[in-house]
Amino acid sequence: TPVQIKEFGAVNKIDFSPVPPYNYAVTASSRIHIYGRYSQEPIKTFSRFKDAAYCATHRDDGNLLVAGSEEGSIRLFDISGRAPLRQFDGHTKAVHVVGFLSDKYRIFSGGDDYSSNLWDIPSATEIVSYSEHTDYVRCGCASKVNADVFITGSYDHTVKLFDARTKSSVMTIEHGQPVESVLLFPSGGLLVSAGGRYVKVWDVLKGGQLLVSLKNHHKTVTCLCLNSSGQRLLSGSLDRHVKIYSTTSYKVVHSFNYATSILSLALSPEDETIVVGMTNGVLNIKHRKPEERKEMSRKKRQPAYRTYVKGRTYMPKQEDFCVSKPVKRVLRKYDKLLKSFQSSKALDAVLEPPIRLYTPEVTVAVMQELHRRGTLRSALAGRDEKQVNLLLTFVARRVIEPRFTPVLVTVADMITDIYQPVVGQSAIVDRQFLRLQEAIGKEIDYQEELLEVLGMMDTLFATFTKKRATYLEENKSNGLTETIE
Repeated sequence: TPVQIKEFGAVNKIDFSPVPPYNYAVTASSRIHIYGRYSQEPIKTFSRFKDAAYCATHRDDGNLLVAGSEEGSIRLFDISGRAPLRQFDGHTKAVHVVGFLSDKYRIFSGGDDYSSNLWDIPSATEIVSYSEHTDYVRCGCASKVNADVFITGSYDHTVKLFDARTKSSVMTIEHGQPVESVLLFPSGGLLVSAGGRYVKVWDVLKGGQLLVSLKNHHKTVTCLCLNSSGQRLLSGSLDRHVKIYSTTSYKVVHSFNYATSILSLALSPEDETIVVGMTNGVLNIKHRKPEERKEMSRKKRQPAYRTYVKGRTYMPKQEDFCVSKPVKRVLRKYDKLLKSFQSSKALDAVLEPPIRLYTPEVTVAVMQELHRRGTLRSALAGRDEKQVNLLLTFVARRVIEPRFTPVLVTVADMITDIYQPVVGQSAIVDRQFLRLQEAIGKEIDYQEELLEVLGMMDTLFATFTKKRATYLEENKSNGLTETIE
């Protein structure tokens, strides 16, 4: 059931604080009220405005609040204080849109004097003023990705994208109707504009290409809002409806009805609360129903004890057919890690002392499997001094074993490639590299000596063969017996 709070005038802006406990600022008439999520009365009020206040917006850290006013000045408040910290004067008419750039030290604003300005908070001075719109500037938003980019929408039917580093707008988008609200997706690539009965989605990265135009309201769309995951887009309108669209298909997936025309709406950062402000000054708060816990299902009656022991003492007869219980296979730790494609952890598991020292063939087999999968290099990379030392010790000790040589030569090559840039930074690792070099050097010497011995033996075998042939030719009478003798 919604909670309804009566304000002093039409609610033109609702803004949730981005930090817990997610209080929200409501701008109505000449006051800004701060409400807690479940409070019926305002926790705090800012009322230092001579005339109407507009667009109270929180900073990303939730400490500061900025608001425009009918008299053309912009005021900056500390959430914990009451008096304005700064006042920015420069607009000649009402300021309907203000907000913080994502660097937190600059404010953008748009007014009924057709100008869009940028202000420096520490010095309270105007940095730059753009006078490109030809009608009231009534909405705007800042990019979360780029601290220099902000967007304004105007009643001249255009949306303009400004970059603080340039002297003019960098993009103009024609909406076709007076623009009441604009919104940037968190990625900064998509822009949503609302005006007239239309909600339009534009691709900023393609130079403002229109992606989709939605016409689901009967009257002017006044406000837009995204949920925390960016999968739902909400639009409120003077036709008393809030429509919820899926941002993948842009189809209406839900709709809310309200008593009068809607001017503003906001969703809490956890999507737990939806707050709607209306033209008659009523604030409507809906909380998500807490998920009801499933009732504990009645515990099933367990079979009696005798059921379990039944047949335990039965001795099978000769004609009985006994079915043996299948033995459950228990996977080793490294097998589980290989099944879940955690290459680096699988390699760590087989480098533990019991496996590395007593069953080195398992370690080498896992390395071979990782190489077959093409993930050996990534498993070997990114290790610290201790782990590299362990790897090199294992390789240096086992590379000379003929059954392991083909795999460990590949591993040694990869380790050398990966850790070559850091050679000289650790005495321990350098010592292991030298040991590996020494082991391979010795092995090459052995191989050369073996080849020499093989050459000698080949010569000897060649001479034996000839003699043996002449011996057999001479004793043809009983060849088999004499040869054996």
